[in-house]
Parts: sequence; structure tokens; C-alpha cells
Amino acid sequence: MAVKIVRQPNKIAVLGSPTSAAAMSPGHEGAPAALRAAGLIERLRSIGYEVTDLGDDPPQVYKPDEESPRARNLSGVSASLEALKPRVEQAVKSGALPLILTGDCSTVLATIAGVRRYFRHVSLIYMDRDADLNTPATTPSGCLDGMVISHVTGRGAAELVRFWGEPPLVREPDVALFGVDRLDPSEEQVLRNSPLRSYPADDVRRMGPAIAAQTAFERVHGTGYECVLHLDVDVMADFQATNYPGSSGLRLDEVRAALEVFARQKHLAAIDVAAYNPAKDSDGSGAKIVIDLLADVLGKRLEILREAAGAEPVAASAAEGQSSTAQASATSAPAAERAEASSQAESEGDSARVPGEAWSSDAQDASEAPDTGETEVGETAETSGDADETHS
Repeated sequence: MAVKIVRQPNKIAVLGSPTSAAAMSPGHEGAPAALRAAGLIERLRSIGYEVTDLGDDPPQVYKPDEESPRARNLSGVSASLEALKPRVEQAVKSGALPLILTGDCSTVLATIAGVRRYFRHVSLIYMDRDADLNTPATTPSGCLDGMVISHVTGRGAAELVRFWGEPPLVREPDVALFGVDRLDPSEEQVLRNSPLRSYPADDVRRMGPAIAAQTAFERVHGTGYECVLHLDVDVMADFQATNYPGSSGLRLDEVRAALEVFARQKHLAAIDVAAYNPAKDSDGSGAKIVIDLLADVLGKRLEILREAAGAEPVAASAAEGQSSTAQASATSAPAAERAEASSQAESEGDSARVPGEAWSSDAQDASEAPDTGETEVGETAETSGDADETHS
């Protein structure tokens, strides 16, 4: 059955994934509760959003795992992903923008998989100080959060690559690493030989964060595909409320400028916020930075989408007038010309698809099957059926 996802620009669904299983120490699992307690939901409501809090998954806390030194805590990470994925699906289907609060960067696998339940083509903007391109064979630590992009693109730990039944979750050319400032030698080698899009922090600053962000979004087909935005808060220089802070990288104002570009895109399918550690934020200043940042960029998103929605009736009225004129002209044309035009239209049929149109992970041929009914759930995206010593 076809499903029509009708986006609700003023709605956000907040989901918590309290996990530190993929990290190298506990603390991250407290992020969802701490950000709520610091007023995130109230702040989003104050700027005009209707916010639904969908609660938290069962917590998964980091434990030493000396039995699997190349891929630590796989069972806990897998459990967190399995718990979150169906809840992201629910949020996507509602038409709200899913905002996932999590400790682990690995959570993005469930976020993408939840989006792909309804859309075939999904791209990824990965804002992170680290590239997370290690594998069990190259990792110096066994930290699964240092392998996230390898798992997303089908090259990491087999158990997580297979989390999505038809890997990769996202093709390499449709992934942009944005704000990268730390690379292991093995990761540098991968980037030299990969079609992954990489925007190091120095390049972002040289280009200007807004221009770099728009370029990255377009390069990963974000203007045609659904796009997941991942924000690891350690991408911000000198942000201390995280496990692996750094003094270099993108300044807060540069992160904000880039996020404003990403957040205003109509194909933004979900936002995943990771790696805030309340155990390292005794005065709450880190939580305030994160909440202010999200409120700023999501507030601008709401303004832009509302303006666009207000302009649509005007454009539709103009198009209707042009259509009426064209129809009158066609009616006055000779019958032979009208018959020829009709024959040409039938021969073309539906062969021309909209470039970058998003489909579910079912075969694309499903869109050409006989109509079996359509479920409207709430701008409209039509889909077809079910799915398809550092932090390295």
C-alpha cells in the first residue's frame, strides 16, 4: 500500500536513545534526560513548534568488554538500534520532524533505517569532529562509535552492517563528513580512495560555513533525496561537555551558520544530536549551548517553511490561471492536432520521474503497479510501501 507522508512544518517529535554502549566510558546515556530537564522541549514550544515527546528507549550503558577488543559492546549497541528504529518510523509517518537525542553516534544507523522505511533514497550530513571511518580491522580501540560511517556505508562490523537488510544504508557519494578535524592514518587512506564527500573544518572556514553547507547538501543530492542530519556536539571547538573535546575545529558561530543552512531544507527528514555528556557539565552550561543552538536554527527553519507555505497559494492560483488559458487554447485547436498531442502524451506515459524522488526500499517498480490504495498521514512526500585516546 502506498503511503503519503504529509509533512507538518510546525511539528517536532522528540525521541530519546539513552545509550553510551558504543562509546568508551559511561555518561552519554544521560543526555536525553538532561536536555529535557534543561528545558529543550519548552524552548521549542516557545518558538512556535508543536512538540510531541515520544519518550526514551531502555538505557544501554557502556561496560568494559575485553572479550571483543575489536568491536566492544556489540550486543548493547544492537539492542539500542533495534529499540529506536520502529519509533523513528512512527515519527516519520506522523509528518513531524524527528529530533533524536542520544549519547552514541551509532544511533544514526537506526535514524537512517527509520527514514528508509518509507524512502528509498536517503543522504547523510555527518557533522562530527571525527570521521568515524575505522573498522574492526583498523580500530586502535574497539570503539564502535569510531566506525559509524563504515557501518552506514557497508564496510564495518558485520553485525551492524546487516542491521539494514540490504546494505549499504547510504551510498558513499551520498554521505558528507562536515567539520572533520581528527583523522587516524587508516581513515586518511579511506578518504583518499573513497567517493565520500569530506569537508574538513579548515575548508569549511575558508569557504564560509553557509556556502560550504549548501555545497555539501547539494553534493549529496539533499535537494532531491530525503536527508538525515547528524550533529555530534564535539564538532564545536572548546565544547567541554563531551567525552573528546578539542580546541581546534569549527567555532560555535560557524556551526550555527552551517546548521541554519541544513535545517531550512525541505527534504530534511530527521535530526540526530549525539555525544553530549551531562556528567561533564556540572553547571549546565553545555546543555544551554546545545539548546540555544537547536532553538536558533529550528526557529529559522520554521520561519522559512512558513513563508514558503504562505507563498504556495499565490503560486497555485497563478498556475491555475495559466492552466485555464491553456485549456481554452487547446479546445479551440483543430481536432487532428488535439488527437496527435493526446497520442504523444500516452506514449510518454509516466516514464519521466522527478529527479531525486524518494521511494521506499521496495523495488521501484512498485510505483508502476496497479493502484492498491493510499494512506494519507498528515508539503507531501509520496512513498511506496515498507522498508527497505580519541573516539576512534
